[in-house]
Amino acid sequence: MWRLKTILIILVMVVMAGCDENSATKVTAKPPPPPVTVATPLKKQVREWDEFTGRFEAVETVDVRARVSGFLDSIHFKDGEIVKKGDLLFVIDKRPFKIALDQAKAQIDQAQAQVDLANSNVERARPLVERRTITEQEFEQREATARGALGLLASAHAQVKNAELNLKWTDVTAPVGGRISDSPVDVGNLISGGQAGSTVLTRIVSLDPIHFVFESSEADYLKYARLARSGQRPSSRDTANPVAVKLIDEQDFRHKGKMEFVDNALDPKSGTIKGRATFENKEGLLLPGMFGRLRLFGGDFEAYLIPDTAIASDQSRKIVMTVTSSGTVSTKVITLGPIVDGLRVVRSGLTESDKIIISGLQRARPGQKVTSEAGEISSGGQPGN
Repeated sequence: MWRLKTILIILVMVVMAGCDENSATKVTAKPPPPPVTVATPLKKQVREWDEFTGRFEAVETVDVRARVSGFLDSIHFKDGEIVKKGDLLFVIDKRPFKIALDQAKAQIDQAQAQVDLANSNVERARPLVERRTITEQEFEQREATARGALGLLASAHAQVKNAELNLKWTDVTAPVGGRISDSPVDVGNLISGGQAGSTVLTRIVSLDPIHFVFESSEADYLKYARLARSGQRPSSRDTANPVAVKLIDEQDFRHKGKMEFVDNALDPKSGTIKGRATFENKEGLLLPGMFGRLRLFGGDFEAYLIPDTAIASDQSRKIVMTVTSSGTVSTKVITLGPIVDGLRVVRSGLTESDKIIISGLQRARPGQKVTSEAGEISSGGQPGN
């Protein structure tokens, strides 16, 4: 009996020893390093575009005013239509100005008669002064009267020209071509002309071409200035650098234009400098006052491109995870640029040989071992295997 108990005890000990050995094996077994996909950054010649917000402005904006005062007789345009330079817009009552012209012409006849009479008196007095019938003083007075009559005649001719000009100004024409606004003055109202306090009859804004005005920072200005000095990009002061604009409802920069003007000083209050570009607007879609997002040519350069999904944040810094030759994860701080062909430009922080984690970033930790799988970064923003 005791032999049977001894055998049973030995069997139990053997079984327990086997279980302990299996448990120890399970505890000491380590999981394999997590898999990640790595790729070297894509090196490519890219064209950089900087973006700015601004507004469209008319090349020419004119408040149409009358040059003479009078009652408004007629209006010859439809509110909001396109007008051409020289088109008739308003007519002021012409009758007072026609009368003034007739009076001025009559004064010419009167002055001419005085000139003829004065000249005759001079000619009659000439032999008399030689025979000393009249004094030289009296003769000189007759000559002075003749010269005064000539002056009155010249003044009368000037009055006629002034009256003709005032009569011409009763027809108010478009000084520029473009889209006209409405008129706040109705027919029959008395309007004031001249330089001070004249009545604004309407406004015309030119549409084609049209300006786009924006402001850039001091840092942007310095970047462009240094690029121009190094010969990498011509200054927009001297060269019509290409630009493009997209409107608030557009996804791409479809409106093409060129730089025209850069201001001569920075605004000390805002620290910005004014720039202006010109766009064709044959269809009239672009209106003064519209917002837009402008893209300005910033130069051609070689850059490294990576997908945005490979970029992580470390407080205020942007980093990427890389895998060293020993299979350990490390981090690199990078400086980002714009997106080109769906990929993010990295201005600094990377080398051509860096193996960047482009997939499985959530499984990677700095200092941790990983299993690398070769991938590829291709244009279009999609990493491939």
